[in-house]
Amino acid sequence: MAAAQTGPDPWFQSLFADRIGGAHYGKSTAIYKFEKIKRAKRAALKEYPDRLLLDFGVGENDDMADERVRATLKAEVDRLENRGYADNGILEFKEAAARFMKRVFNVGLDPVTEINHAIGTKPIYAMLPSVFINPGDITLMTVPGYPVAGTHTRYCGGEVHKLPLLPENGFLPDLNAIPADVLKRAKLLVLNYPNSPTGAVANRDFYRRVIEFAHQHKIVIVQDAAHVLLTFQGEPLSFLQIDGAKEVGVEVHSMSKGFNMIGWRMGFIAGHAKIVQAFADVKDNCDNGQFIPIQKAAITALDHDDIWQGTRSKYRRRLDKLVHALRQVGFDAKRSDGSYFLYVRAPKACTHRGFADAEDVCQFLIKEYSICCVPWDDAGPYLRFSTTYEARDEGEEDRLMVELVNRLQPLGLEF
Repeated sequence: MAAAQTGPDPWFQSLFADRIGGAHYGKSTAIYKFEKIKRAKRAALKEYPDRLLLDFGVGENDDMADERVRATLKAEVDRLENRGYADNGILEFKEAAARFMKRVFNVGLDPVTEINHAIGTKPIYAMLPSVFINPGDITLMTVPGYPVAGTHTRYCGGEVHKLPLLPENGFLPDLNAIPADVLKRAKLLVLNYPNSPTGAVANRDFYRRVIEFAHQHKIVIVQDAAHVLLTFQGEPLSFLQIDGAKEVGVEVHSMSKGFNMIGWRMGFIAGHAKIVQAFADVKDNCDNGQFIPIQKAAITALDHDDIWQGTRSKYRRRLDKLVHALRQVGFDAKRSDGSYFLYVRAPKACTHRGFADAEDVCQFLIKEYSICCVPWDDAGPYLRFSTTYEARDEGEEDRLMVELVNRLQPLGLEF
């Protein structure tokens, strides 16, 4: 995040669009929480250079992509025919995505009309508001959650209505609590299950209610399935497995979490053909598609279920270890049903001091004890611990857990 502007304004200062701050763009002194975490980590490393930073804040897989995936990329990058633009994606990738959806979820999709690739999933959430949102329209967004669709809703002149995810509701949104005047203007409902950061998993009954809700209020459903392959309670469940889902929306899949392809920027949207077509039309005016060799490598990943199954086993193991460690020092920790995140209520105090909120706890732990996690204060004070820390083997995982307990135990955390 850029620092606040100093010095005289440039001649074009008044020309910045209102959506990014207008004439005040670049003058804000507010600091995004992830930037605060980065600064605190740098300060801790400088203050305690010999103390290992226990980094449970990073949300990126710590392994490289499978060697078969990397081998495919190496082979395909030398082929002359792969040098050009991919536009809305090569058919072979869409066919592989269709095979994957049929094999893993028993969901039948037309690869030509009901699937489209994207340069990662973030652009999908950035582009979908352009498909549906006019000034004054509303996108329903769960909080805590991934904010990109909401940001671009505002860019389009729309509004965001937040749906808090609370433990008493199983971290599912209370659709009955949405005001009638909001429902009249709502066009999109963005969901994310397994949920980041809570780790909650949606079931068939919830999705059936969502489909009924969509029909009743004429609202399009966008289900973010980035963590779906990291489902630990039963088998992964796709929204599109539920009867009628494809008639009311789309599901978005990522190659990052389940396939260790963080940074490769590959994902796909699947569902109602008309929505997929509209997304493709917007996308066609935003980019020229992902590099074809990367799409070919992603085909290899999609065709080998042992890749995501191995990733799931690893993060299930790590979550169990982290739950055990945090429970030893007072956290009411339970393994999440999905995702590689652990979402726990933040302590109110320790023997040293009280805490104002989750961000206060987070900054204290980083600066004083070199323990990094992520604060969420959107729906109560919670901390998110990620199991994507770097560890070469299980022995190193165990040593990190012992060190975590040794640093937290003396604090006398109060909840």
